[in-house]
Amino acid sequence: MNRPQRNSVFALMAFALLGVVFAAFSSYDFIAHLDRQVHSITCSYIPGLESADIQGTSGCHTVMMSPYSSVLRTLTWGGVPIALAALAVFAYLFFRALDLWLRQVEQDRGETRFLLVATLLPVVASAVYLYISYTIIGALCKLCVGTYVASLGVFISALLVNAGSAEQTPEGSSAPQYGLYFAEGLAFVFVPLMLYLALKPGYDIAPGDCGQLANPDDKYKVRVALHQSHGGTPALELLDPLCPACKAFSERLEASGLDKKLDLQAVLFPLDKECNWMVSESLHPGACGVSEALLCAGDQLPQVLKWAFDNQERLRNLAREDNTSIYEEIKKKFPKLGNCIGKPDVKTKLNRSLRWVVSNSLPVLTPQLYVNNQKLCDEDTDLGLEYALSRMLDQ
Repeated sequence: MNRPQRNSVFALMAFALLGVVFAAFSSYDFIAHLDRQVHSITCSYIPGLESADIQGTSGCHTVMMSPYSSVLRTLTWGGVPIALAALAVFAYLFFRALDLWLRQVEQDRGETRFLLVATLLPVVASAVYLYISYTIIGALCKLCVGTYVASLGVFISALLVNAGSAEQTPEGSSAPQYGLYFAEGLAFVFVPLMLYLALKPGYDIAPGDCGQLANPDDKYKVRVALHQSHGGTPALELLDPLCPACKAFSERLEASGLDKKLDLQAVLFPLDKECNWMVSESLHPGACGVSEALLCAGDQLPQVLKWAFDNQERLRNLAREDNTSIYEEIKKKFPKLGNCIGKPDVKTKLNRSLRWVVSNSLPVLTPQLYVNNQKLCDEDTDLGLEYALSRMLDQ
């Protein structure tokens, strides 16, 4: 092996090791949350040297809680994290590069081409997930960026290794064992996957274990329809339109496809002291005004809710400066609602919505989901949504 090729192999090892580090931190954070508790999140370009995200406000937290952070979510609680597969692939690439380094013989183009093809997997996966982060999730994860850089690094290094290799197998050396290399790659993925499935916490929560509605009747007609599916299972969401967690939950539910199996209604529960006497401080300023808009919206409800979700931070900041300005903002966007919002009738209806929450002794928390009056556990509204909700629907 000549010096330039040896340097390229060393670079490939270094980038593969970098990918192992970033993927390992991502996998650890994901697996830690499978105990159904709240944990801090690593979100740093230099893992371990910057403060962890405790509040859940980082891009890493947003990406991890998205439906794209794991696969097979309906088959196992939480699914299988993509980061774990990335960890296995980078470990395999490091192993293959180390094998080339230790042999220190000139490699033929066939063997290095196999390595080059193997590096395409993390490169393609990184491109797909970068696109998803920007266009769908709308958040950038620092650990993910580190993984993207490592993916590009191993690919470029493999290109250089391949360019410096011989066209033919050197005399006295054996032909590349492509079948063996491929089997090794499968083993690198299969073993950690089996360990993960065997050791991760189980799920032993039965439907109804997390509570149910004591007085579900809607005698004051305070519910609004979010999604109707012919013959779907009746479901009810406790919703604050300016609640970031409600927006994230709505996106996860839609991405899972399970919303199509629900006749989903909502009871509005704004965590805003302007109308909600159960909170001493406004967690989501302006939520009372937007909740009135939803009660007035009628056929425009999907558009009003999407607008509220898309502009949550701006609307909260606007209401924080002047709470009455939220009404002007709504009228500007939806003129037809001007004769309804802020009026005594809709304020009374919103008050009855809050009293419905009190009559069912529900916690001051959003979002909450009830399927056939049985509560989906709060811990299952993120990573475990698909698995837990599928079980409830099956029963």
